[in-house]
Amino acid sequence: MMTVRILLVSLLLSTNIAAQNRIQISPKPVSVKENPGEFKLSSETEIVLWGGSLKQEAVYLRDYLNQYFQLNLKIDSSGKSKASSRIVLNYDRLDHPFPGAYNMTVKSDEVYIGGDNPSGVFYGIQSIIQLLPSKAGEIPVIPNCEIQDSPRFAYRGVHLDVSRHFFPVEYIKRYLDYIAYHKMNVFHWHLTDDQGWRIEIKKYPLLTEVGAWRDGTLIGKHPGKGYDTIRYGGFYTQEQIKEVVAYATSRHVEVIPEIEMPGHSMAAIAAYPFLSTTPDKPKKVAKGWVNYGDYEYNNVLNPSDTTFKFLEDVLTEVMELFPSQYIHIGGDECSKRWWKESTFCQKLKKEKGLKDEKALQSYFIQRVEKFVNSRGKSIIGWNEILQGGLAPNATVMSWMGTSGGITAAKKKHYVVMTPGSACYFDHPQRANDDSTGLGKPVLIDSVYAYNPMPKVLTPEFQKYILGAQANVWTEYIGNTSKLEYMLFPRLAALSEVVWTPQKDRSFSEFKKRLVKQKERYEMWGINYSK
Repeated sequence: MMTVRILLVSLLLSTNIAAQNRIQISPKPVSVKENPGEFKLSSETEIVLWGGSLKQEAVYLRDYLNQYFQLNLKIDSSGKSKASSRIVLNYDRLDHPFPGAYNMTVKSDEVYIGGDNPSGVFYGIQSIIQLLPSKAGEIPVIPNCEIQDSPRFAYRGVHLDVSRHFFPVEYIKRYLDYIAYHKMNVFHWHLTDDQGWRIEIKKYPLLTEVGAWRDGTLIGKHPGKGYDTIRYGGFYTQEQIKEVVAYATSRHVEVIPEIEMPGHSMAAIAAYPFLSTTPDKPKKVAKGWVNYGDYEYNNVLNPSDTTFKFLEDVLTEVMELFPSQYIHIGGDECSKRWWKESTFCQKLKKEKGLKDEKALQSYFIQRVEKFVNSRGKSIIGWNEILQGGLAPNATVMSWMGTSGGITAAKKKHYVVMTPGSACYFDHPQRANDDSTGLGKPVLIDSVYAYNPMPKVLTPEFQKYILGAQANVWTEYIGNTSKLEYMLFPRLAALSEVVWTPQKDRSFSEFKKRLVKQKERYEMWGINYSK
């Protein structure tokens, strides 16, 4: 009798484990109930729209199934389909503070996805994609289940620096697909820096004629082995920007542009030297790390009326291209030396009653913010914008640890957490990595262990933490293969950090699901770190 009981228990356990292996979604959903049976897709399956304005989501799903499983499904926009096999897209009333919640039920004859809005339906589709086989050409079956899901944070960001190295529009679209697959919803596009200006501004054509090109690039890891002599650069036209923004919108991704100021502005100054505190000194686009002691690389904007007029003109064109509520204005690593040595800046500081150069930076940021606010938008900047006093309506992106974010939240400013120790994906994936990276390794378990919600904040201030973001700086990332190697699979870990409730996360369980995710990366042609 004991032997029979042991066999029965073993059978039940093995059955449960097998069932669990059928549902391997990352980021992990809030609630999953597994049921016996499966839904099998075929050429007879229809995508049926019960909710209006979901044609875009239906086309996305159809195209994915066609690409990987050779199924070109009919889309019924009337909602009256009588098909015996169907995928229904609809709206459900869901009580959740952030957009993107959805319910999903899979039965043998129907898949039902009900989102709180189109983004919720879209995220339900991402879960369907992860329930499908992870190898192209396999029989497309989806295990029967019931899922209720919603995001933990409103802001789930991924950054890309295209100044140090440039990536073409077609790859930016693929990058947006990667963001969407992981249920992330913000693309922070770092468009300007010392090493290149990457966005067309019609009023200032030299920004791209001069500022988008450099005469060489650092060889090896800083300080490097000198510079090559290859002219390097590129930029996005305004039509290309519109194309990318439209593509991102179709993936429910908001694009936040970054125009760096007052530091990291060497490319702009090379194009228009009058922006500098030392306009008569030689200027050129930086080929590598900026040497702040060299007048050739004085990369700090002069806080003059002429500079502010230039910035207002630039930001006007930028804001017309990007529907995002936010404009990122940088604000980091501004060397105060150049303001200290400037007669104009010292006079301005005295006129405005500013006690030091940190206060001058605050004056600079607040003046830009006032203009951006006048156009109905808000600024976001790196945590150095706290120096000298935070601009009234600014959101802080905390990269130098978490203290800046905590300080800002306590001042009732919104915060995006992005500390280098967990969110800088330009750092090596592991110790002794054979691929050059910046700084100390950021291991995937460190990413997964990160909690963007600081324990020191009381509930009164926790509401100001919007979420977290992965940053990918490209000093040492010169091609798409290296970019993907640095991004994956750490992006899968961070996506779970910002989506799944903290109490439901387990690194050991995540690693098991990551096996399927890696198979999917291979199917998508991603060069992930193994």
